[in-house]
Amino acid sequence: MELLRTIREPRDLDALTLTQLEQLADEIRRFLVAEVSKTGGHLGPNLGVVELTLGIHRIFDSPRDAIVWDTGHQSYVHKLLTGRQDFSRLRQKDGLAGYPQRAESPHDIVESSHASSSLSWADGISRAYEMTGQGDRHVVAVVGDGALTGGMTWEALNNITDDNSRNLVIVVNDNGRSYAPTIGGMARFLSSVRTRRSYRTFRRRTEAMFDHLGSPGRAFYRGVRGGLHGFLSRFTNNEALYSNLDIKYIGPIDGHDIRDVERALRQAKEFEAPVIVHAITQKGKGYEPALADVADQFHAVGQIDPETGESIETASAPSWTSVFADELVRLADRDDRLVGITAAMLRPTGLHKLAEKHPHRVFDVGIAEQHAVASAAGLAYGGLHPVVAVYATFINRAFDQVLMDVALHKAGVTFVLDRAGVTGPDGASHHGVWDLSILQVVPGIRLAAPRDATRLLEELAEAVSVDDAPTVIRFSKGSVGTEFDAVRRTDDGVDVLREAPHKDVLIVTVGPMAKLGLEVADRLADQGIGATVVDPRWVVPVAGSIIELARDHRIVVSIEDGVRVGGIGTRIRQDLRAAGVDTAVDELGLPDEFLEHATRGEIFERVGLTAQAIARDLVAQVLGTRIPVARPLPDDATIDTTANDRSTQQ
Repeated sequence: MELLRTIREPRDLDALTLTQLEQLADEIRRFLVAEVSKTGGHLGPNLGVVELTLGIHRIFDSPRDAIVWDTGHQSYVHKLLTGRQDFSRLRQKDGLAGYPQRAESPHDIVESSHASSSLSWADGISRAYEMTGQGDRHVVAVVGDGALTGGMTWEALNNITDDNSRNLVIVVNDNGRSYAPTIGGMARFLSSVRTRRSYRTFRRRTEAMFDHLGSPGRAFYRGVRGGLHGFLSRFTNNEALYSNLDIKYIGPIDGHDIRDVERALRQAKEFEAPVIVHAITQKGKGYEPALADVADQFHAVGQIDPETGESIETASAPSWTSVFADELVRLADRDDRLVGITAAMLRPTGLHKLAEKHPHRVFDVGIAEQHAVASAAGLAYGGLHPVVAVYATFINRAFDQVLMDVALHKAGVTFVLDRAGVTGPDGASHHGVWDLSILQVVPGIRLAAPRDATRLLEELAEAVSVDDAPTVIRFSKGSVGTEFDAVRRTDDGVDVLREAPHKDVLIVTVGPMAKLGLEVADRLADQGIGATVVDPRWVVPVAGSIIELARDHRIVVSIEDGVRVGGIGTRIRQDLRAAGVDTAVDELGLPDEFLEHATRGEIFERVGLTAQAIARDLVAQVLGTRIPVARPLPDDATIDTTANDRSTQQ
C-alpha cells in the first residue's frame, strides 16, 4: 500500500502520473478486500467505483466542490482519498460509518443512504451557489447502483434541465445493478447502450484517428467531441433518452479507464451548465469471488475469507428472512392469489424463493417504494393479495401510498418489514425504528410483531387472510430468537408468557422484546414483585384482553424496539384512558434521535433497554419513589422487601 499511505487529502492525487494512478487503483482494491472482509460491508459497489472516484477527486476540488453520493454505500474509496484509512472498525461503534457522515469529514455532505435523492440535493446546492454569488463552485452527483430506477431522480432531472446555467455534473455510475441486476425499461435501455458494438467501434476508431495526429489532433478531438456526440447518438439512439431533457450528455465512457474518466469529467466541468457523464463500470471489479457471485456480486458481505470470498460467519439459528421466505412459498402454493412485490430487494427480503418457484407472481419494481405500494393497491383491486416486502426503514418513503392508496381503499395488502428495530452497523438511516409510530396512525391497519419463528408463521398466515385492510408483519435483522411458548392464549389472541400470584406489574412486550420482558420479570420476582408478561402478537389494534389485564395490575410497562414517541406504549395508554382504566403506563422504547452505528446490544445498553435498568426503575415505581408511580396496594397486601437484591446488583 505504498501509494495509498501517501494520500491524506484529494490534492495529494494531483502530482501522480497515469501509471501511479493505476497502481493506486490496484492498491485500493486490495485494501478494500483485505479490510472489508474482516468487518463486513458494501464490497462490490466500492470495487466498481475506484477509477471513477479517483477521477472525480482529481478534476474537482472537494469540499469546495460538493460531491453527493447516491447511494452512499459506494463512498468507501471517497473516504480513503479524504484522509480516512483506518477501516479496522468499519460500521462498528466508534469506527467509520458505512455511509458518508458529516461528523467524520467536511468532504461528506449527504448522510442518508436512501437511494435516488442525490439529484434533488444537487439541484438545491447548485441553485444556492448560483444565488449567493458562488458561481465558481461545482456540484457533482454520483448516481449509481440502481438509483436511476427511483422516481425522485427523474423529478429532479425535470427541474435541473429547466435551468441550464448552473455548474452541475451528474455522473451515472452504470453497473447494471442495484443489489441484483437493475430492473426496468431504463435499465434495458442503458444496457443496450453499454453493449452496442457500433458505438464502441466508431468512437474508438475516431479517437485513434485523431490520436495519430499528436497533441494538436487530440486537442481538436476534445474540442469537437460535443458536436461529434450528435453523430455518435445516431448509432446508439441515446437521443431517445436524453433529447427531451435539454441536458448535455457525455458518454458512454469506460468507468475503469482513468484517462477516459478524467477527460469526460474535465469536459463536463468546463461546460458551465448541467451535464450527464455516463460511465460504464463493473460491480466487484478486480475481485474474482465478487464477479463470480451471480446473486449480487458481493453487494454487501459479512466477514469473509479474502482469498475465497466464502463467509466465515456461523449462524446458530435460521434468519427471520429465511423463515418468512420459506413460509411465503408454502402459502403461495396453496393460494394462487398471493403475489410478491419488492423494491430492488428481491434477495435481501427473501422474495427470491417465491420468484424461483412462481416466477410470474413476483414483481421487482426497482428502487420505487411509492410505486410498489400504489401498484399493490391495484393488484388487490384486481383480486390478488399482494405481499410487499421491504426493509422497515424504506416503508417511510411510501407512507402516503400506504395511507391513501391502500388503507383508504380498504385494500388487502400485507407489508412485510424486514430489519425492523435496531439493525446495528448501517447506522442512522437504516435502523428500522419508525414503522410502529408512523404506521399505527393509518386507519384500519393491523400490525403484528412475532417474537419467534413459530409466531411468524402464525401471524403471516393470519395477515394474508385479511382482504379488507392493510396488514403489517415486522421482524428484526439476523437470526430468530429463542422460542417462548405461552402459558395460555386469550380469546382475542394475546399470548400470556408469565403469570405471578401478585398482580403488581403487567409487562407488554413487542415482538422479540419478549425475551427482555421475561428477564425483567425474573428480577422483579427476586424482589417479591409479581409480574405478568404478555405478547400481544398483533400490537395494533390493542386487544381488549390487554386493557382488562391492565385494569387488574398496579402498573403497566410496554417494551418495544421502536421510537417511544407515538409508539405502541402510547397507543396502550390512550386506549386505557378511553376505557376508563387509570393504571399508570411506563412506555419504554428508543429515544427520538438518530441512532449511531453500533451493535443492537450496545445501543440497547446506552438507551437503558436492559433487564437490569428496567427492573431497577420498576422496583422504584412499585415502591412509589419514581414516576410513574404504581397504583397503591390494597390495605391487606404487602410486598416482601427482604428478598435478595440481585435485580439491582447484577
